[in-house]
Amino acid sequence: MNLKNLKKGKVIVFGDVILDKYIMGSIDRISPEAPVPVLRPSNEEIRLGGAANVALNLSSLGTKATLIGVTGKDGDSRVVNELLKKNKIKIALRKSLHPTISKTRLLSAQQQILRIDEEENFSEEDWKFTLELFYKHISLNDVSALVLSDYGKGTLKDTALLIKKAKAKGKIVLVDPKGKDFSKYKGADIITPNFSEFEDVVGRVGSEADLTKKGKALIKALNLNALLITRGPEGMTLLQNKKGKVLRSDFPTQARDVFDVSGAGDTVIAALAGGLAGGFDLGDSIRMANIAAGIVVAKLGTATVTPQEINPFLEKEKPYLTLEEVGPYKDDLKDSNKKIVFTNGCFDILHAGHVEYLEKAKALGDKLIVGINSDSSVSKLKGKNRPINKLIHRAKVLSSLRCVDKVVMFDENTPLKLIKTLQPDLLVKGGDYKVKDIVGYKEVTGCGGSVVTIPLVKGLSTTKILDQAQ
Repeated sequence: MNLKNLKKGKVIVFGDVILDKYIMGSIDRISPEAPVPVLRPSNEEIRLGGAANVALNLSSLGTKATLIGVTGKDGDSRVVNELLKKNKIKIALRKSLHPTISKTRLLSAQQQILRIDEEENFSEEDWKFTLELFYKHISLNDVSALVLSDYGKGTLKDTALLIKKAKAKGKIVLVDPKGKDFSKYKGADIITPNFSEFEDVVGRVGSEADLTKKGKALIKALNLNALLITRGPEGMTLLQNKKGKVLRSDFPTQARDVFDVSGAGDTVIAALAGGLAGGFDLGDSIRMANIAAGIVVAKLGTATVTPQEINPFLEKEKPYLTLEEVGPYKDDLKDSNKKIVFTNGCFDILHAGHVEYLEKAKALGDKLIVGINSDSSVSKLKGKNRPINKLIHRAKVLSSLRCVDKVVMFDENTPLKLIKTLQPDLLVKGGDYKVKDIVGYKEVTGCGGSVVTIPLVKGLSTTKILDQAQ
């Protein structure tokens, strides 16, 4: 997963714009006027909240974000605009006669004591104005996804209309829902309720099996592609509709310390949208979102995450998939009509010839999947002194190449089982092979795919490098 690809995406965020204020201090006495603590302020912070925090998280990840919403004609509105400009977020806001929505939190010793909310319902004129802004921006060809950030403050007066228009334009629609009526989100691609919000809609969940059953029913009722339930200490649960069959995947929490869950849902949907807009598949996007959420809950208040913070967690994961793990990834690509290119090798010592070959292979399709021999497989093929580099290291170097989308390990002498599972559109090997002799030729061409060869770079090979080193 190359996080640099996050810069390729462009996402619209439409929803309730909130200004979050934090007044922090110490408490050392009780008021003589009433039995309440007296806060002595020592610090104050102002941050973007609600839909603005989603846009901020997208920008922090490197994804281009446009924010549509409503603020007032007041000082808080000016602060919102300044923060948006500072963080390079494109502004598409309506200036209402009603005040900017704000939340003021009083804290002591990192504990919230009191919250003060300022909000009024926005007018029909405000809605019509933002709707025109939406029509303008959703029509742009470079926009990949729409996030509807619903905090129940009244900005999104007709979510069904927004979903319909966005889908008609071919955009991915993600919704962070609110309330007990999810029917207004029908037709969205993905909704991301937390567990409490999920139970508010489907009723009490008595077991994991019950969660799956009720999740499947909700997907069917709302015609969703996927339902992602955030579950705090229990991580996330994904229910995904694949050709009429709903499959479940669980993602364990990445959180180490939890100081504040404020805005964690914003981070999740921002990372998810940024990943999908950047070309990641749903599974990788959720993995990234799960890591991002684990980082952000260790910070105080609404906060953001950068690719630099996420990368160390990705580096700890194994850099390859197994035959069993690659199936769901392949299904996602097929469902998205992505052209799969497959090649394979030992890649014991990666050299410039390999890189040039792989770059040419990637140029032939949308996703390049590289099969890599296990250590035992390399030894059988190359001799007992090989491989020079262990599988984990070979795969890590391969997966770091921008042209490689996935690395998959196989334990056999040939990748035939892997090819049968992947059913690639294009099977590629080096020019030293005859096309009809390539392992998988019959299987790939039999399914309507093609098999091609790419000329190798003369004078470059792992064997020659090893001979020269002796």
